[in-house]
Amino acid sequence: MLEVRGLVKRHGGLPVFHGVDLAVASGEFVAVLGESGVGKSTLLNCIAGLEPADGGEIVLAGQRLRGLGDEALARLRREQLGFVFQAFHVLPHLDVAQNIGLPLRLLGRRDEAGIADRVGQMLDQVGLGGLGTRLPQTLSGGQLQRVAIARALVHRPRLILADEPTGNLDPATAATVMDLLVDQVHAQGAACVLVTHSRAAAARADRVRVLHTDGLRAAAAD
Repeated sequence: MLEVRGLVKRHGGLPVFHGVDLAVASGEFVAVLGESGVGKSTLLNCIAGLEPADGGEIVLAGQRLRGLGDEALARLRREQLGFVFQAFHVLPHLDVAQNIGLPLRLLGRRDEAGIADRVGQMLDQVGLGGLGTRLPQTLSGGQLQRVAIARALVHRPRLILADEPTGNLDPATAATVMDLLVDQVHAQGAACVLVTHSRAAAARADRVRVLHTDGLRAAAAD
């Protein structure tokens, strides 16, 4: 599903990382550990085509990102990717159901009944049934992260990228959110890459790798 080969990224001429290799199969959950500032979010942004890499190859669902134009990259993200952000990034002027349904509308779907059915399924699956008409500012942090997960999964993407999804949550809520993410990724058969500094979150993955300047290495307990 995802192949990263010899990835290189620099900021201001200084190396962030180089020699990053990663392969993730459909249905596989891989966690990438690393301290703050090591480039974990940058790695996800490169995989998503949000930032250009300075070397190496990224192949997503059989397509090489290098050489794709902005429009083709945006289409690939809409069709194949789901992104779970640490800061949630829900739209405050849309209610919960509208936020979750947004990826379907961006794909051009106009069957409102079908969208409503799919959004309702996701609301139930993430434990937010009955809250579809609520505005984001009325929800807790844990509920907002559930909205973000539901939005990332609603269009059944083939790859989920999760950037510190438990970083703003208390330990109990973080554990619940990780349960949800793991269950949903495996239920949909999607590949998932989680970047985090939390070993508790990383322990839920099928494989754990640690990001260093010179590439990814197996975690000590892996």
